[in-house]
Amino acid sequence: MTVDLAGLRVAISAGAGGIGRVMADSFAGRGAKVFVCDVDDEALADCPHPRMRTDMGDTAACEEFVDVAASTLGGLDVLVNNAGIAGPTARVEDVTPEALEATLRIDLAAMFHCARRAVPHLRNAGGGSIVNLSSAAGRFGFPLRSPYAAAKWGVVGFTKSLSIELGPDRIRVNAILPGLVAGDRIRRVIEAKAQAQGVSFKEKEAELLRDVSLRSYVTQHDITNMALYLCSPFGATISGQALSVDGDVQRLG
Repeated sequence: MTVDLAGLRVAISAGAGGIGRVMADSFAGRGAKVFVCDVDDEALADCPHPRMRTDMGDTAACEEFVDVAASTLGGLDVLVNNAGIAGPTARVEDVTPEALEATLRIDLAAMFHCARRAVPHLRNAGGGSIVNLSSAAGRFGFPLRSPYAAAKWGVVGFTKSLSIELGPDRIRVNAILPGLVAGDRIRRVIEAKAQAQGVSFKEKEAELLRDVSLRSYVTQHDITNMALYLCSPFGATISGQALSVDGDVQRLG
């Protein structure tokens, strides 16, 4: 299936590295015009796309990112809210207020601020698409990761509410729920959970993969393929959905 996105104007938060970079490259490779932001200076230096440094924990910076993206691209058709942090791995009584607030601010509130700023641009374009990155932790409980799970469940609720609100403007809003995505980030999460539970990395990894029907990680390209589909003509009637790309995760432990 060939996905032609020629001329599509796409803003991607945290788009200079990781999943965001794969998305940026893939959108651009299909003809889209892409603008990204990131807080990682090294990743930004290596990024070939128009870009700016943005701390998604700063409300004004979130809004500036969207406005600069729209100005640079000559409008906006797609916003991908990809930025997020893992947050603390700890029992609830050991999570500090500062860690909770930072996780909710970057993993949930930043999406709200970016979407709020993007909606007028998308409306001016005659419609468009917002893709929010949630997680399997937005569908299951995730012990020792309560701030992250709370934020990712919030993303799903935000997505559904916004899809109803913006439907009459032909703005589609969907959430992607990745499972165990191969890479450094999940390795760090597994290491932290293994340490907190007093088991080895291999034991914790095997436990998590036993709860995935396909017994495997998903890749950054798997997540990207779903985003491409949602923002293409093939996804023209898909909105308000929380779409799992996770190999069929059954639980998170």
